[in-house]
Amino acid sequence: MKHRKHWTRIALALTGAMLLGDAVGLMSMGLFNFGVVLPGSIGLAFLLLALCWHHVTRWCHANPRRQLLWRAVWTAFAVWLVTVGVFFHGIRSGLGVSVPAGVPVQAIIVLGSGTPDCHASPALTARLEQGLIQARRLPAAKVVVSGGPDFGQHCTEADIMANYLVARGVAADRLVREGRSTSTEENLVFSRQLLEAQNIDAIGPIVVVTSDFHVRRAVGIARKAGFSQIFGVGAATPLYLRFNAWLREYFASISSWILREY
Repeated sequence: MKHRKHWTRIALALTGAMLLGDAVGLMSMGLFNFGVVLPGSIGLAFLLLALCWHHVTRWCHANPRRQLLWRAVWTAFAVWLVTVGVFFHGIRSGLGVSVPAGVPVQAIIVLGSGTPDCHASPALTARLEQGLIQARRLPAAKVVVSGGPDFGQHCTEADIMANYLVARGVAADRLVREGRSTSTEENLVFSRQLLEAQNIDAIGPIVVVTSDFHVRRAVGIARKAGFSQIFGVGAATPLYLRFNAWLREYFASISSWILREY
């Protein structure tokens, strides 16, 4: 029993150190979101539990109700981890599609993804690179760059995205800048309004470029926003923030479902 407790404490300490270290590293890069803060908080809790293991277990086992609560908490945590694992599996099986050759795509909508210090984040850069690929494959399509200002900043994602694409050969008059949105729903609603103002009907085929983990939700929201023929194309998420981004999407999907965004 003592041997098992010893290894339990070591496992908690190592897991906690990895989770907290990952969160601190990402925060030092300016990435503050629930997918970063939650693992960091869990990591800190694990480290504290490993440090105070004897005191905590003694307190729990001193009372049958506390012992029951202790087991219930760990059972609930295990069930939650299973749901996260199922969600991650779903992301891996739905990372976007290739646009069939010959489809008369009218517009490519590239969704924003953060501009810390008015610079494209790694996730946004990946989306822009995928948008560039699609723009070259579909030279007749308009390119919508969609994203408003980040909190407390004077720049808009749309302007940063447009400058990135123009610097890499996309004609400026081909771009449509949507610089008001603060959510995926607004990205797509406002983008549709701008496209319709240019006589591009939402019934026609469009491409939505976003991160791999975000494709399913973005396509669902696009359908609710009125687009009929949608091809969701996913950009690979950088490995060092992949699972944090996927965890953030787990909660964002729950929120979108509750708010009936799709």
